[in-house]
Amino acid sequence: MSKETKEMYLVVGGSGLLGRHIVEQLRDRGDSVSVLDLVQRHDDVPFYSGDISEEDVALSALKTSGATCVIHTASPHATTAPPALFWKVNVEGTNAVIAACLASGVKKLIYTSSSGVVFTGSDLNGIDESFPYPTKPMDVYMETKIRAEKAVIAANGKNELLTAIIRPSGIFGSPGDRQLMVGLYNIYDRGRTGVQIGNNKNLTDWTYVTNVADAHVLAADKLSTPADPPVAGEIFYITNDEPWPFWDFTNGIWDRLDAIYPGRRVKKKPFIIPRALGIVMGAVSELIAWVLGKKPTFTRFSVIFSCTARWHNIQKAKRALGYRPRVRLADGMDRLVDWWKEQEEGKTKSNLAT
Repeated sequence: MSKETKEMYLVVGGSGLLGRHIVEQLRDRGDSVSVLDLVQRHDDVPFYSGDISEEDVALSALKTSGATCVIHTASPHATTAPPALFWKVNVEGTNAVIAACLASGVKKLIYTSSSGVVFTGSDLNGIDESFPYPTKPMDVYMETKIRAEKAVIAANGKNELLTAIIRPSGIFGSPGDRQLMVGLYNIYDRGRTGVQIGNNKNLTDWTYVTNVADAHVLAADKLSTPADPPVAGEIFYITNDEPWPFWDFTNGIWDRLDAIYPGRRVKKKPFIIPRALGIVMGAVSELIAWVLGKKPTFTRFSVIFSCTARWHNIQKAKRALGYRPRVRLADGMDRLVDWWKEQEEGKTKSNLAT
């Protein structure tokens, strides 16, 4: 693409938390950007509705929008969606997006994966992109993300299409965090913040959504050939570059909620459940849920997730993309809880008005 040709962006999954932040960054710097998603939450950019597992849907959106660069962020929620949906969106959908890019002559494709694709339940301390895929993925979500990654990398160089993969870790932020913040608030609201699983010595990466969006935009800008260091055909871990003990982060959110809801809870020294006991309790919870035909709320995976070190080396992203996290972790936590406060105050005013 010549310097005179203006990039046209299509953000797949642009109504979600990350997708929306990418859209806003591109829009705010004057780029032409459209969204392809199932649900329309904003009307400030062109929107195309459809299921990406249907190739004609993606192809139609690409041709109508005139997109030259696709940023694919769409994926079901990792802990709540059924396995069949992971295969449909992460595998079939990604293959359909790739096929549509090749058919329409799109030159750039950036795919949002997950740092969890290499996680097997063992500690990951400062790993980089050379760390291999597991022989047996942790769950169906990770298995389908691996399939998608391999397809995206395999497509690099076909019909002049250049591809890159972003692997963020622990995305959170505002506005629009309907996953992490809701879960942490529900624990807080039910008075269950006094339990800690594990010794809290495991460092964990969390990444503010603005920083993850920055990485996608940087990758799109630098996805050209030749480039040194290369971006095309590469995978990049993205984090806040400041790993915290797992429970320090969750307690930090709950402490900030105390300022919003004074007197809601009495903060106490946590009751610590050893990891091994937690895994047994998770297995029992899963069994009971299976017998009752319900979805378990406490699982072995949740225990492993909260007790295992998971932090990553992001030097590759710094060198190749010029990535630097511009929102620090504590500042991001402040922003998230401030946004939550605004949402709750808005609900209260609405209820009073009716």
